[in-house]
Amino acid sequence: MQIPQAIRRQRAVRLAAASTGIAALACLSVGLLTAAPQPDPLGEKTGGDTTVFATGRNAFSFPAANLSDEERTRFVIGNSFFRRNWVEAPASTKARDGLGPHFIARSCGGCHVQDGRGAPPEIFNRLGETKDPTVALLIRLSIPGADAHGGPKHEPTYGDQFNNAAIQGVKPEGRVTLRYDTVKGKFADGTPYALQKPVYGFADLGYGPMHPDAMLSPRIAPQIIGVGLLEAIAETDILANAADQAAAAGPIKGTPNQVWDAPSGRMMLGRFGWKANVATIAHQTGGAFVGDMGITSRHFATEACTPAQKDCLAAPSGQSAAVQGQPGVEIDDKTLADVIFYQATLAPPARRSVNDAQVLRGQALFAQAQCATCHRPSYVTQSGPFPHLTSKALSGQRIWPYTDLLLHDMGERLADGRPDFGANGRQWKTPPLWGTGLIKDVNGHTRLLHDGRARGVLEAVLWHGGEAEAAKDQVLKMKKADREALVKFVESL
Repeated sequence: MQIPQAIRRQRAVRLAAASTGIAALACLSVGLLTAAPQPDPLGEKTGGDTTVFATGRNAFSFPAANLSDEERTRFVIGNSFFRRNWVEAPASTKARDGLGPHFIARSCGGCHVQDGRGAPPEIFNRLGETKDPTVALLIRLSIPGADAHGGPKHEPTYGDQFNNAAIQGVKPEGRVTLRYDTVKGKFADGTPYALQKPVYGFADLGYGPMHPDAMLSPRIAPQIIGVGLLEAIAETDILANAADQAAAAGPIKGTPNQVWDAPSGRMMLGRFGWKANVATIAHQTGGAFVGDMGITSRHFATEACTPAQKDCLAAPSGQSAAVQGQPGVEIDDKTLADVIFYQATLAPPARRSVNDAQVLRGQALFAQAQCATCHRPSYVTQSGPFPHLTSKALSGQRIWPYTDLLLHDMGERLADGRPDFGANGRQWKTPPLWGTGLIKDVNGHTRLLHDGRARGVLEAVLWHGGEAEAAKDQVLKMKKADREALVKFVESL
């Protein structure tokens, strides 16, 4: 629900009264900031003027607060095509037909429920069989080598991702199996902990065995809030993060990923996806439509059927784009653009409890443990790459996403062993932390990291390794009250 304006005014008064006394503390984690357009020392307005004051089930589903009325109408249209199911062709409706032949979800909202974060499927027996199909947990596939643009080389029989559902008359590619091994450890004060390490496999393969050198990479669907703001961060700011880390002492040396962007037809700086393997929301959306739902579009005009999948190749195509005067694909340019605009203008919710003493203690510990080096708190946005797919209201905003958008070696325990453009098998992009504390409100769980293995903030920290090993070691040495304060701070974001 949105928080009433009166309460927001009270918060603003409290913030103004407290800002002088806490400014020095806030600076501990701000580091490289330039002057803010509007004073906001605690980053309460996470997305600047785009911020919505919202909690609860719909906290991730509001438009940017400063959109015009016309833009809000476009937001609603995009929302409709984001959430509603597509159907297989031929169908009586020509508005949303073309699902499949292979797919893992029937709508964008099937993975990003309430525009939020997915979770791994529940396991119900010792064989690792799951209660539900793996919808929000995508398995990327590839073999050694690179495609024409330097990206992953697709697995020859199953393509670049595993799809466990199919339309009538087409075989599903199979099932994902999942079980967990237990990893035990102790904090310095003797408190034990146990992590769950996922082990993935495949069963009931529909088209025979995979390539013997096949590599897989699990990816959970993240929350979508603020992606338009992330797209509007200046490339120079992201590259400056890498330069500053390279020049500084210590193990943290983030690197940018350069990736192919189909809508612009060139290599660009990656900033989306768990390995920064996607540059723009437009590419991410078009790729997800064809990869996850089998819906073709202008820049992704070919169904993801491999030569071995004869039934997939023979399946009928949808006519929804043809009805709109754009034959040859299944979603027309305007509808796709509205879906992209919808995602770009989803607002990040405001922080909560910014003046809470435990949160402020946690913020200081976050900086002390060097977390803010990779999870850079703030930027001032510029313009996105495609003006017709976003809003000018997103420009010039002081935002607080807590990410450097760079790749980091996170150690062997998190490694997937699968390269993705410039990312190697041990590297992952620093995810933004905004909205972390509201995932439970929106999606009813607290699963974090690239495959959702962590059951909360502290477990996510304990999985850190590689460049983040020293930061994790500092957390291991913290007393219980400090660990709780650190978690409280992250959950306030």
